Amino acid sequence: MTEFIARLKQRKLVQWALAYVAFSFALLQGVDIVAQRFAWPDQIEKLLILALAIGLLVILVLAWYHGERGAQKVSGTEIVILALLLAIGGGLLWRFERRSPSAVVIASTPPAAALPIAEIPAKSIAVLPLMNESGEKDQQYFSDGLSEDLITALSQFAGLKVINRDSSFRFRDSKDSVQTIGEKLGVAHLLEGSVQKLGDEVRISAELVNCKDGSTLWSQHYDRPYKDLFALQDAITKSVADTLKAKLLEGGGAVMQSDRPPSGNLAAYSDFLQGSFYARRETEADQRKAIDYFTGATRIDPDYAVAWAALGGEQAIIAGNYVGGSEAAQRWEKARADVKHALRLDPQLAMAYDRYTFILISADHDWKRAEAEAQRAHQLAPDKAYYTLATVQGALGHAQKAVDLLRHGLPTDPLCVGCYDYLARYLPALGKFDAAAQAARKALQINPESYFSRAQLTYIYAMQGNAAVALQAAQQEPPSGWRDGALAMALQIGGDRAAADAALQTAIAKDAGDSAYQIAEIYALRRDPDYMFKWLDRANQNRDPGIELLLTDPPVLRYKNDPRFAAFCKKVGLPTTTDAKALP
Repeated sequence: MTEFIARLKQRKLVQWALAYVAFSFALLQGVDIVAQRFAWPDQIEKLLILALAIGLLVILVLAWYHGERGAQKVSGTEIVILALLLAIGGGLLWRFERRSPSAVVIASTPPAAALPIAEIPAKSIAVLPLMNESGEKDQQYFSDGLSEDLITALSQFAGLKVINRDSSFRFRDSKDSVQTIGEKLGVAHLLEGSVQKLGDEVRISAELVNCKDGSTLWSQHYDRPYKDLFALQDAITKSVADTLKAKLLEGGGAVMQSDRPPSGNLAAYSDFLQGSFYARRETEADQRKAIDYFTGATRIDPDYAVAWAALGGEQAIIAGNYVGGSEAAQRWEKARADVKHALRLDPQLAMAYDRYTFILISADHDWKRAEAEAQRAHQLAPDKAYYTLATVQGALGHAQKAVDLLRHGLPTDPLCVGCYDYLARYLPALGKFDAAAQAARKALQINPESYFSRAQLTYIYAMQGNAAVALQAAQQEPPSGWRDGALAMALQIGGDRAAADAALQTAIAKDAGDSAYQIAEIYALRRDPDYMFKWLDRANQNRDPGIELLLTDPPVLRYKNDPRFAAFCKKVGLPTTTDAKALP
């Protein structure tokens, strides 16, 4: 044994091994840095590690062989230097390994944004979509409509936290336990059940469940004539409220909101429910079907204010997203007329003020009037209209107010993708890029198919100057105009100018008509104000909705002291002041 140790010392195997390991660590950390900058695949580093492991065996064999030629002297200083190299190399690799999750996050499923843990209030409830047991898929609109009406009715109770429709409906057919759903939505109770419509009869089963232990607090089965539908809804709402010991009180100017026709006409109500069903499916064909149903509801009951407001909103969506020229102008005019008619019928209808706000922003660029209408909608229905008011405040350059409104509304709508998307837009304006990235990833976790959310994540990394991670995010966009724009954004901050130029020209060639404002943002990232202002003017001509982001857009705000910026703001009716921070 002593002789073997002596041979090891003679051949310097330990010193060779230490030197090789130190060299390997240093090489790996250098490759890791380069790989992040150029978005190399992880497989390259894995192959390199395997090659170095094999190389260690080769080095040891060579050291043993060459050591046969005679003893070699190694000083204590050399040993110390080798040990230091090993320690420094290992420490630096550990450091970069700790800093690398941002790249890994993009390559895998985006993690949820960390949300503050808050105590779940005892008086809180989510109405899950009632199951359609009619045996016909085309009756889904009916059970969904009843669920939404219960949400609306329960929202009128001051002191009762009620989750919005968009969040609670994400648990349709969910296999999660009631405890898990309650935790995700932040509520203590769930209202669930089923609906069966058989000819002129309606059968409803409803159950109020305690999320903590899954116990049933109240349950009831109803068999009633269809003509008694509204009375049946009222009975369920009252029973649930009584069980939760919530009292109906005056609350901050809020006014009872209802989707029911004032005449009680069930045919008009049925058309309204079917229109609402198609309106949420977000395709042009479905939006046009929704218009047909809402029109039918207004013909059956000409005094049905909610149907008129919904009809105006759908006309505005068609005008803003699917048509142009004279047809768009005619639809905008029709949208204004429908919404104003709804307000004449019911001056306290929050939906009408909400839809009118959208028209004022998108078609008229009448920002101050939009603010007044959004404020009124929020006063009448604070749990529903906070989102619209937040977007108006953001458009007027009040980024902090917009963020505060969105965060205030999230407890009653915790799975609101649009809320997280707009947080991801406004937080960079306050210099909070990490929080913005968390918000965008949360939106992607809720809806992995969201083109806007992933493009926004790309923009955040581009604003931070993180070219490699921005490119990874953009490359995960499915083929679309969003992908073209995201790739162009990511490449503008990299070192390959030819690729950046080509990507920008691709985005312009494919999607200039609908993405003028986004192209202006790309030129802002390029630090090219001349073309940025050119494309801003084009966005104004196209009535591009992106203009509402102008005063909270850090790259664009680099040029807020340019005389052309003030001139553009005047042209589109926006102020020049903002609490947003420009990029340096």
